[in-house]
Amino acid sequence: MPAENDRVFMARALKLAERGLFTTTPNPRVGCVLVKAGEVVGEGWHERAGESHAEVNALRAAGERARGATAFVTLEPCTHHGRTPPCVDALLAAGIARVVAAMEDPNPKVSGTGFARLRAAGVGVECGVLAECAETLNEGFISRMRHGRPMVRMKVAASLDGRTALENGVSQWITGPAARQDGHRYRARSCAIMVGIGTLQDDDPRLTVRDVQTTRQPKRVVVDSRLRVSPAARVFEGGDVLVATAVRDDQKIAALEARGAQVVVMTDTEGKVDLSALMLELGRREMNEILVESGNRLHGALLVAGLVDELVFYLAPQLLGDLGRGMFALGELTRLEQRIDLDVRQVDRVGDDWRFVARIRQG
Repeated sequence: MPAENDRVFMARALKLAERGLFTTTPNPRVGCVLVKAGEVVGEGWHERAGESHAEVNALRAAGERARGATAFVTLEPCTHHGRTPPCVDALLAAGIARVVAAMEDPNPKVSGTGFARLRAAGVGVECGVLAECAETLNEGFISRMRHGRPMVRMKVAASLDGRTALENGVSQWITGPAARQDGHRYRARSCAIMVGIGTLQDDDPRLTVRDVQTTRQPKRVVVDSRLRVSPAARVFEGGDVLVATAVRDDQKIAALEARGAQVVVMTDTEGKVDLSALMLELGRREMNEILVESGNRLHGALLVAGLVDELVFYLAPQLLGDLGRGMFALGELTRLEQRIDLDVRQVDRVGDDWRFVARIRQG
């Protein structure tokens, strides 16, 4: 089969995988297309954890037509028995002749073993078709598998002069409804939304997904070194909140747990929440993507700690002046070499505002 056709069918598999953008956590987003004699005979995607994987859904759609077909799958087929049986077994039982994968599975329980089993059974295997696209789709899962921590995405809404709120803390609303709805899509795809105590006290947010359709609400993570959060805060409505603190106050912890929250104590050398340890804890809890929507202090601390992977800026065409609150508390920089350089990957207009997506420039 010509290489160009391989790219076409893999592109379709990636589109299918995107349908699980809001629902598959903690599993990766995976799509599969079965092709025989140049014709698509079955396709499927992984919809949510605990349910059948993309390959099984595609095989079910194809039925007997799967025998002798090529499977285009965005991730190496699994070999371990988790909540569902191994996909390699299903592919072999269906008589698949060739497997084209976008990337190897970073999960050490799989990582190459799926390809090895397929080749040992006489199935043709190729890997690397549209690999970069597949990796982008599952960056959080890859980060957790390789580094033990989730991908961290920071979202900031600000004026053109970089102010996220007035001096008195008022910030609703700097950006327009289209930008806020777009921001809720980032919430919907995230495993958790993280916020600092300052933002919680200023805005009393619920941190839920409201402006897009989703069947799953992300966990809320509150970073509160001194346990100042009130048990009456709206963030506790509906439960599923994790509070990270640096102090062990049994009475306050009990009050928060009575509201359905979980509290973890992790203290760094300065008596604040150990953010690196927190990210590892979130990875241990099988979280792939974290969305940080906080104030300049937590934003700055995460940047200084090297824990931010991506920044999403929504900039509104307005000016709030030099007394307004800034985006990041980075401390005093005395040399330009101390700056944090960014690679801007994407710029789009969203309603009346502008969205910039950037990565930290390495080195």
